[in-house]
Amino acid sequence: MNDSWRVRVVHSTGYRYETPATQSYNEARLTPRSDRRQNVVATRVETTPATRAYRYTDYWGAVVTSFDLHAPHTEFTVLATSVVETADASEPIHEASWRDLRSDAVVDEHTEFLTPTKYTPRDRELAGVARDLRKGKDPADAVLAICDWVHEQLKYQPGTTGVHSTATDAWQAREGVCQDYAHVTLVMLRAIGIPARYVSGYLHTRPEAKLGETVAGESHAWIDAWTGGWWAHDPTNAIPVGPRHVWVATGRDYADVAPLKGIFTSGGQSTLDVSVQLTRLA
Repeated sequence: MNDSWRVRVVHSTGYRYETPATQSYNEARLTPRSDRRQNVVATRVETTPATRAYRYTDYWGAVVTSFDLHAPHTEFTVLATSVVETADASEPIHEASWRDLRSDAVVDEHTEFLTPTKYTPRDRELAGVARDLRKGKDPADAVLAICDWVHEQLKYQPGTTGVHSTATDAWQAREGVCQDYAHVTLVMLRAIGIPARYVSGYLHTRPEAKLGETVAGESHAWIDAWTGGWWAHDPTNAIPVGPRHVWVATGRDYADVAPLKGIFTSGGQSTLDVSVQLTRLA
């Protein structure tokens, strides 16, 4: 197993407008959080042109940087830079039985992570598969079986699904990206009574990266499951969440954690350019 890593993440989002935008309002969820698996050493969010920014924590616990710009502009860039210490691969938690998960206390506390959403609707076919996969397993092993099944069934294929695609869309296409793998997994876990949430963050794509080497990383998504405690697994890659994963926000689905949301007033089209660079520092 790798020990902890120290990783620098640089996430740049650039907008270009055909005609000057006169106003723009934005919310960024680009700031990693500290927990027992991750320690945030430094983080900042900057914009060009400069804006007034407000920082707050939302209902789901994400750090939100909110900013607005009222001067005409044809380009707008949001640059988020963080240094994070990550930990060893997360281990499944085998503390809750199926009976525990059905208890009023657990259902009441985690009801938001058991309820269908726009991106994670009820799906009879996926629910049936989930019930088959759980047979003879405790909840934590059922989580691993479902993550592995989703990994095997879906083909990683950028471009077939979009940012508004649901789990059912991805399942019918049998392909998608990390967002889709996470949504399909969430539908299945919730269908059998396992509280599960969507995690946004980053993945360093080179396990053997040298110190100081910068790689083109990617925004990534995985799931947290509650089986007596929260623990994370990555169904896109069928691997535990470990030192190469940097988490930013959790919610019910992608809509709760979208990295950047905004509106602008302009007469023209806008183009978007996103880059993520990760560097292992230690």
